[in-house]
Amino acid sequence: MGVIATLIVTTAIAGVAGTGLGGLIGALLQKDSNRVVSLLLSFAGGVMLSVVCFDLVTESIETNMGIGVVIAAIAIGVIVIYVLNWIIDKNTNLEVPHIDKNHPQTADDLDELIHSDHLQQHYAKNDNKFSLFLAGVIMACAIALHNVPEGMTIGASYASNGGVMGSAALVLAILIGLHNIPEGMAVSVPLISGGMRRWKAVLITALSGVPTILGALLGYLIGDIGALGLTLSLGFASGAMLYVVFGEILPQAILMYHSKLPAFSTIVGMLVGLLIIFA
Repeated sequence: MGVIATLIVTTAIAGVAGTGLGGLIGALLQKDSNRVVSLLLSFAGGVMLSVVCFDLVTESIETNMGIGVVIAAIAIGVIVIYVLNWIIDKNTNLEVPHIDKNHPQTADDLDELIHSDHLQQHYAKNDNKFSLFLAGVIMACAIALHNVPEGMTIGASYASNGGVMGSAALVLAILIGLHNIPEGMAVSVPLISGGMRRWKAVLITALSGVPTILGALLGYLIGDIGALGLTLSLGFASGAMLYVVFGEILPQAILMYHSKLPAFSTIVGMLVGLLIIFA
């Protein structure tokens, strides 16, 4: 199997299969599963923090391109994902009645995380097919903003190993597959709650993992350019994931389940990530 084919298959298992499994679990759970999803999301956030802090950032520093380049790449990753999220929120939140000035400045339920609430609003109004299509595209973009950086981490790690699927890239794929399970639940649960058939929600959830493959190819192609490209690819993916974890996943987990348990779940996720990375 060639370099690109190996990367695609590995990332598909981590992205599509991992997200699809989460979608299936979400379909089997009761609708009032906020506590379970909150703890799983915070656990996944902890896993990704371990990946970023103890693997990706360390690896980008080891390219010897200078700490300034690493910091700049991380900052760019944070800013780009934040701005794209802000654009999506700005153009959709006004159409959802319950999101007003008193609403938290981040998602506090599953449907808000992926903007399925926006799609449901168009369905409720019996809008035309074009409006429904646009709402679906927005929802797909919101999901892609999570999955593309995840794929980039696998692709960049793959490039750093000379195009060989070494243990580091495999570990990343396993960790991201683990991380994608609760994210898959975050996609399927609100779709089912909105009236979609379970099998269709699971299928859409699995397909939502496809952007992970695109991110992996992008991360590999940029990282394969040379030391600078590898630093930029690793740094950008790190920054993007840091924003997703601290700006979306953890705040949402805490708002969904008002307790200190999400904090402990995050710590457990970090320890599990450390164990898998260095064991």
